[in-house]
Amino acid sequence: MAQQKLSSLQRAATVIVAMGADCASGVYKYLKEEEVEQLSLEIAKLERLSPEDMQGTIEDFYGLCVTQKVINEGGVLYARDVLERAFGSQLASSYMERLSHSLHTKAFEFVRKADYKNLQMMLQNEHPQTIALVLSYAKSEQAAQIIAELPRNTQLDVIERIAGLDRVSPEMISIVEKTLEKRFSNIVSSDQVEVGGIPYIAEIMNRVDRSTEKYIFDALDEKDAALSDEIHKLMFVFEDIVNLDSMAIQRFIREVDSKDLAVALKAANEEVKQVILRNMSTRMRETIEQDIKYLQNIRMRDVEETQQKIVGIIRQLESAGEIVVARGGDDVLV
Repeated sequence: MAQQKLSSLQRAATVIVAMGADCASGVYKYLKEEEVEQLSLEIAKLERLSPEDMQGTIEDFYGLCVTQKVINEGGVLYARDVLERAFGSQLASSYMERLSHSLHTKAFEFVRKADYKNLQMMLQNEHPQTIALVLSYAKSEQAAQIIAELPRNTQLDVIERIAGLDRVSPEMISIVEKTLEKRFSNIVSSDQVEVGGIPYIAEIMNRVDRSTEKYIFDALDEKDAALSDEIHKLMFVFEDIVNLDSMAIQRFIREVDSKDLAVALKAANEEVKQVILRNMSTRMRETIEQDIKYLQNIRMRDVEETQQKIVGIIRQLESAGEIVVARGGDDVLV
């Protein structure tokens, strides 16, 4: 009941309140400044809770703590058996699912710490399936940089393979690790590991350069239009600015240099251009239009890089909760 009524932040605030000031201050030492600020604000706003809501939240927190401890100490199969006996199969499955990140292996730790150039050298002669598997453990920034520099036909192959990854057996990962034994050392210990998938590809595609993005989607549209559409729904690209509301457009415009706006709009489609211009002051619009008019010999690559820079600003504002970006039709993320 409590989970349905309270947000994650409200539940965290409830747990902190239940701990008491002394214990809560100890927890605060391990939090980032912004986390302390958010949590303290939520505690201040927290209204009176019914005994049922308070008890439900505390019991839920306790269950997650027990689940984490059992997983860490005994492994996945042992944890499931213990939790089912303690909480019943339905609740045990719920806890296991919500702590799914704790079930992930720490294999390829080196990959996440490696410079992408070094990583690219390691992977350049590997099979696309191997590249896809390793990049599924990489940071999205690393994966985006490496994919952008792969040969065109390999780019598409790797993208499709990462999108198709869901759960990989430890045996398969062990084989890859043995092949790359001088570069990676950790062995997978869990039963199955969630890697790759379409959400991860969308995150990568949000970070690659515009020409790479265009090539991959043009090719995917022909080869697998359904997959292309699924990835698109989870992305935000420059042309999606037309789907932002006026307040969001006006907000990101304040963060963008006027010269960058002029360059980005120089080769933008008319709909995007008009949506942005409509949300400027008359004076600013006239200035931008003049700048666009007199811009000459601008490389398409420079336009695309500037558009990508603006997309990055929009995504930062979204992450900070300052604007709302709609993806995939009615799906709205804050």
